[in-house]
Amino acid sequence: MGEPAPEDLTYGAYLRLDRLLDCQEPRTGAHDELLFVIIHQVYELWFKQILHEGDLLRRRLEDGDSAGSLATARRITKILKTVVGQLDVLETMTPRQFASFRDALGTSSGFQSAQFRLIEAMLGRRRFPSSDLRDDPDLRDAVARRSLMDSLMRYLSVQGHAIPAEALRRDPSEPWTADPGVQEALLKVYADERAPAVEVCEALVDIDEGVQEWRYRHVKMVERTIGAKLGTGGSAGADYLRSTLFVPAFPDLWEVRSQIEETAVHAD
Repeated sequence: MGEPAPEDLTYGAYLRLDRLLDCQEPRTGAHDELLFVIIHQVYELWFKQILHEGDLLRRRLEDGDSAGSLATARRITKILKTVVGQLDVLETMTPRQFASFRDALGTSSGFQSAQFRLIEAMLGRRRFPSSDLRDDPDLRDAVARRSLMDSLMRYLSVQGHAIPAEALRRDPSEPWTADPGVQEALLKVYADERAPAVEVCEALVDIDEGVQEWRYRHVKMVERTIGAKLGTGGSAGADYLRSTLFVPAFPDLWEVRSQIEETAVHAD
């Protein structure tokens, strides 16, 4: 059966609601399991959109498109705030309510989210378990592509800023490490607060902060739901999540802040 003609297309058909609303299949009779399923399915939909926007952001950065980069980065930040907000809904579920269906989750765990691993790769993470890289060709490809920080370096270079050649030529499959030469270049970028490049850099900081906020809220949600227990699938639960806190994706954009302050003090 072919696709309906545009004049016959309904709201439900366009959104494939028959398929979408048939995807929730709780494994128990516990009332709260449906909420758990829907929240995590919605997460995955938002993750898909973040990856979609992230691909566009990389292209716009590398094209030197200030307005486009800024608009796309801001959209990603808004999505991250929405994702964080969903935790408020999940936290209406008490530990006892979660326990009523937790055993039915078996070995499944949120740590198995392939899309969140792709987001981490987009942000610059390069160290993944070998089994993940072996079994997931999309993750292998993502690790080989430029991270958003690599794309930012190209954007700034196109804008006429003197980015160290090593930062532009580096192997994108290697982890990004804080670079004094890059920080020196960023200091010059931030010298003109009215420049579009400053807004773009700040928009990436917003994305980084949004991801860190999601990690923190996720930690607290896990702690209030299962305490210090192991997560489903044997994951380390809150302990693992806590270890990822305050690890910025774009360390140079954070480090340069203290240098900007010192520069201003010396200038006075």
